[in-house]
Amino acid sequence: MDAGSVSPSLSSKSESRVDRFPLQEYFAPRPSCPRKTVGDRFIPVRSAMDFDFARSVLLESRKEKENSSVVSPSKEAYRKQLAEALNMNRTRILAFKTKPPTPVDSVFQETFSDCNTYAHQVKSAKPRRYIPQTAERTLDAPEIVDDYYLNLLDWSRSNVVAIALGNTVYLWDASSGSTSELLTIDDDSGPVTSVNWAPDGRHIAVGLNNAEVQLWDSMANKQLRTLRGGHRSRVGALSWNQHILTSGGMDGLIINNDVRVRNHIVDVYRGHQQEVCGLKWSSSGQQLASGGNDNLLYIWDRSASSSNSPTQWLHRLEDHTAAVKALAWCPFQSNLLASGGGSGDRCIKFWNTHTGACLNSVDTGSQVCSLLWSKSERELLSSHGFTENQLTLWKYPSMVKMAELTGHTSRVLFMAQSPDGCTVASAAGDETLRFWNVFGTPQVAKPAAKTANLGPFAHLSHIR
Repeated sequence: MDAGSVSPSLSSKSESRVDRFPLQEYFAPRPSCPRKTVGDRFIPVRSAMDFDFARSVLLESRKEKENSSVVSPSKEAYRKQLAEALNMNRTRILAFKTKPPTPVDSVFQETFSDCNTYAHQVKSAKPRRYIPQTAERTLDAPEIVDDYYLNLLDWSRSNVVAIALGNTVYLWDASSGSTSELLTIDDDSGPVTSVNWAPDGRHIAVGLNNAEVQLWDSMANKQLRTLRGGHRSRVGALSWNQHILTSGGMDGLIINNDVRVRNHIVDVYRGHQQEVCGLKWSSSGQQLASGGNDNLLYIWDRSASSSNSPTQWLHRLEDHTAAVKALAWCPFQSNLLASGGGSGDRCIKFWNTHTGACLNSVDTGSQVCSLLWSKSERELLSSHGFTENQLTLWKYPSMVKMAELTGHTSRVLFMAQSPDGCTVASAAGDETLRFWNVFGTPQVAKPAAKTANLGPFAHLSHIR
């Protein structure tokens, strides 16, 4: 069992949402900064000034004007050489900051010189990437449900961020910065409990608290159909595999829905005894990972599925000691899965999904809410809860911390990755949506050719 929903008092929530607009720039109040003790910008620091040199410069400049016509070229050349030798060619008199400490000659200088020479010789060493420590953009996200078991954020391949705030799903276009409202459901059906973009980047699945799943066309702003009859309680997890939409509910069921046909339920996976809060298909579409509030992680094989009998799992993994929500398939090793445990576990574990073996386990010190692999580097990003509410970037497989990104003031429940793989969006219980340039600069890629094929929705017009 892991800490789930956190509901502040109604009075405090209503006060905090006065005059707040979803997905608008968020400006936090600036903390008061202590005054510097080194001197004001326009007031010189006396201790850093050389008054004898200043007096000499002023007097010399006056003498030069008076005697400029009688000074011979040889004397002028001698004066310049003497000034250069005595470091008297300085032109600045006033000092506005203290001087840096004078370097001390020591026996280590020769050693440092040798090290620098060796560093220049190692040309194959890759320069360390700069990782910004602050979010490049922060948007307001009022009424986001602070519930560990839900999945309320996703980023489409068409560069549109979908986020569920209460009963409403909003779309934020990352290319233009525009915001639009996709849908709002009534209180009897809400709140929205999960969102997940289809592979085509146009259609989106929306899970509801009333056990239904709605399919929407984001470009036409139109609802296409409602999937019902499978779950008995809220749908908190969704994952696409081509034309198959897999849903996980509080009832512990995992259902494969074929969105092309009227009778959409094609497979039912039974294994979890409590709410399913994590679902991820592998890139090959052959294996499905599911995590639940029963502290269990299952690996399901698509080829072994059958609608005639309950599908048996490929692996039942019991190593976590808290709810398993954070799941991420490795992009450079198809059978490598990373999973994260809740506040009673705090571990990131790595699995060989062919054998079911646990390859490594790292105690992060706090609740693991979400995981994302880099698409270009061997790096893993995790988001956390109490006490730091941070995002941590790890180097794989050493699991050395590369950076810790702070800014959220509540647990970072949801993360989503941009289509180019470089930017990460994070949403937290502090009702903010933040964007981090974690994984570097995007590589220039050829634009994908446009096609009229709508993928899994190509024949949706024939459904009645």
